[in-house]
Amino acid sequence: MTRIGMIGGFGPESTLDYYRLLIETHRNKVNDGRNPEIIINSMDMSILMRLVENREWDQLINWLVEGIDMLYRGGADFGFISANTPHIVFDRVSERSPIPLISIVDETCEFIKKSGCQRVALLGTRFTMQSDFYQQAGNREDILMVIPNEAEQAYIQDKLMTEIELGVFLEETRQGLLSIIKRMIETEAVDGVILGCTELPLILNESELGIPFFNTTKIHVESIIKYYKNCYLGMPR
Repeated sequence: MTRIGMIGGFGPESTLDYYRLLIETHRNKVNDGRNPEIIINSMDMSILMRLVENREWDQLINWLVEGIDMLYRGGADFGFISANTPHIVFDRVSERSPIPLISIVDETCEFIKKSGCQRVALLGTRFTMQSDFYQQAGNREDILMVIPNEAEQAYIQDKLMTEIELGVFLEETRQGLLSIIKRMIETEAVDGVILGCTELPLILNESELGIPFFNTTKIHVESIIKYYKNCYLGMPR
């Protein structure tokens, strides 16, 4: 039996969403009357944010690799990190991982490429918006990433850290996020939006404002279950 390994906890609300979507997607795509075996290592988000804030990249890599090694020792055959921000160091973590890892960033950019969008807004933590890992992945797919201005980035970061990551979803905040997207549609001509924090889909609806909102959690889960199905059925990947 193929086992899925998940690094969770970044934050707990999105970890719950991942688990629900993994089960739901498995039932829809595999439909074998069983549920997938999922091993979850829920790691401390405060450690992640401290290491990222201080740009302690080597320590972050070691910490994540240790977490993935726990999944491997628990029997996971492949794994993933259920958050966008840690993908700042994904390539180096993947090189040291004892199991294959599926990247939320690569899968999202491939999905956007197929959608036909070419100029997309990137919303997420300050670290995700200001780092270049999404830009690099987008460049490989001829997709231009457009980030909010500094004041908008500060607003998004504050709402993520003080509300959304804690499971607090306010209509006022939802409207504030939508106003940022509206401004970017009008002045930056974006034709799509990456919800580049796995908590953002919990407050923003995919169907609003007439352009696609790319739910990175959902895209990631679809790819994970596809990989799982291929492993489970012994199909070529």
